[in-house]
Amino acid sequence: MAAPAPEGPRVRVAALVLLDGNVVLVRHRARSSRYHLLPGGGVDYRETLHDAVVREVREETGLEIEVDRPLFLSDTIDPRGSRHVVNITFLARVLGGSISEHPADPRVEAVDLVSPNELEALDLRPPMARDIVSYLSQTHSEARYLGPLFSDGRSDSL
Repeated sequence: MAAPAPEGPRVRVAALVLLDGNVVLVRHRARSSRYHLLPGGGVDYRETLHDAVVREVREETGLEIEVDRPLFLSDTIDPRGSRHVVNITFLARVLGGSISEHPADPRVEAVDLVSPNELEALDLRPPMARDIVSYLSQTHSEARYLGPLFSDGRSDSL
């Protein structure tokens, strides 16, 4: 029997957004760690997944997006049992706005445009760079469940 969780899973949405052929990422800082994420964040109570990803991308990057479809589903489960996040990654297109030099989220140090061939060299959380590169190099028509994605020793992954 599993140990009781301190709370239920958190739902996090993110967007895979391309701008001029580059992947839009946000560079986060948590304590002494620096890492990258696809723009996104937690879904608020009574907020749709669509509205949450549009809001989060605007807050973190300054970009206005159109949400296309789900690409990836995954779990981030801390082996110590302190956190369980269900990640839903959507494909999205830029409709307007511009990259913000001062994102509204204080944890975001910068918005980075990263070439797909540089993704695997980054500390991307959850660790899905290979899946993104694979998606961008071929056409997939269905969302894929990536399973549990967690990097040991990183309690501040998400």
